[in-house]
Amino acid sequence: MRLPRSSGVLLHPTSLPSPHGIGDLGPEARRFADFLHAAGQRIWQVLPLGPTGHTHSPYQSYSAFAGNPLLVDLSALVQDGLLGSSELESAGVFSEASVDYDAATAFKEEAMRRASHRFHGGAAPHLREEYDRFCAENAAWLDDYALFRAIKEAHGGGAWHTWDASLARREPETLRAWQERLEPETLDLKFRQFLFFRQWHALREYCRERGIAIMGDIPIYVAHDSSDVWSHPDLFHLDEEGKPTVVAGVPPDYFSATGQYWGNPIYRWDVLASQGYAWWIDRIRSMFSMMDILRIDHFRGFESYWVIPATETTAVNGHWEAGPRDALFHAIQNALGAVPLVAENLGLITDEVEALRQRFEFPGMGVLQFAFGPDIDRAGFLPHQYYPNLVAYTGTHDNDTLIGWWRAKGEGTTLSRAELQQERDFARRYMATSGKEIHWVGIRVIMASVADTAVFPLQDVLGLGSEARMNTPGTSGGQNWRWRYPAGALTSNVGDRLRELTEIYGRLPGNR
Repeated sequence: MRLPRSSGVLLHPTSLPSPHGIGDLGPEARRFADFLHAAGQRIWQVLPLGPTGHTHSPYQSYSAFAGNPLLVDLSALVQDGLLGSSELESAGVFSEASVDYDAATAFKEEAMRRASHRFHGGAAPHLREEYDRFCAENAAWLDDYALFRAIKEAHGGGAWHTWDASLARREPETLRAWQERLEPETLDLKFRQFLFFRQWHALREYCRERGIAIMGDIPIYVAHDSSDVWSHPDLFHLDEEGKPTVVAGVPPDYFSATGQYWGNPIYRWDVLASQGYAWWIDRIRSMFSMMDILRIDHFRGFESYWVIPATETTAVNGHWEAGPRDALFHAIQNALGAVPLVAENLGLITDEVEALRQRFEFPGMGVLQFAFGPDIDRAGFLPHQYYPNLVAYTGTHDNDTLIGWWRAKGEGTTLSRAELQQERDFARRYMATSGKEIHWVGIRVIMASVADTAVFPLQDVLGLGSEARMNTPGTSGGQNWRWRYPAGALTSNVGDRLRELTEIYGRLPGNR
């Protein structure tokens, strides 16, 4: 499905300013939407919005269907009579530049726990009907998710395959006993999900009123320690104890000489096919109840996917296996129609992967930072090689910022110093630049291309360096997923400059 000629900004909500240690869905999210509208942008791209685990990666979530309660705006709970304003004033001072996950989680979870206790005790009766309807409409995933998280907490955070065998296998009598034992905890978890989705849908409507579409992101794989795998073990390659026998990743590439060992369990596509791909259809349907456009991460895995024995420690010793290919997307289209999906076709992409994408007319992706390497024709990333049905980026959440990339000395890539120098020299000649304001040079080059859609990480719009990088693939901990921009960074000068380029290159609303 072709998208209209437009442009937008990539920003995960955790990166928004807020008073409680992590970005949320409150006033600053609306200010960002206002900024996009004033700058002529029509897309706000976000990363996956699910509840995250200890690495805080949006791509390792406890559920493919749930939302992240850490994004809940607590000030709205004061307005609903579920929290007192003094309870928020006791939060303390959080960093404005980085998410402190431990401190923010401790404060926000305790606040939501109090709000939930009051709600289930009779407070905010105006929300009761809406809450009951939410629980009924989402019971297919919500009941399992709430029980999974409650049991996990009762086991000190232990992964589900380490629980008692009868519980890991979901034997009915054992499940009933735990449901009765943990009813207060599951009600609390359901209420947090209600708060998230209530606020998310309100923000989405606010964006719609301003002509802004939200582009979501769906990882191809789910985390092993998730309610999805616990409640549907038959859909994954697991042993008798519930451990993965094979795991996902990608072979050695630009980012890593040993590949990327993700560790996610791999689907049993034969079982999914026998069920008409019902789980995947439900997943896509759920995402489109939240998003206007959906980027499918690692699209290449639907054609063929890299299989790594679970006993390995790197991704080197894996092999390719055939994915579901056309059958899955025919099933999705038959159930949901021609939904706007964007194929993340980065990395080792074969002719067969591109043929699959083209058969379904999914927009692909182009990344400017990948355009100038020693083998410049390998993936068509140079803007003059673009085709219209494409989403073009200066960089993604896995890249350094443009300024960081320009100043880098080869860290995080497999390039030699000579190759890095060759890359920079070619980029200077291609973009006719000395490197001054390289972020605006890159934005202009992408804006001017024939790609229907142009998207820029906010870090590039603001001209920030490597300190603002969102993620470094193949690493964990450190500063990954922590970057935040300070209140006041979205100045009218920045917005006006972005709008001017948007207008020059025919990407304002109403242009084609």
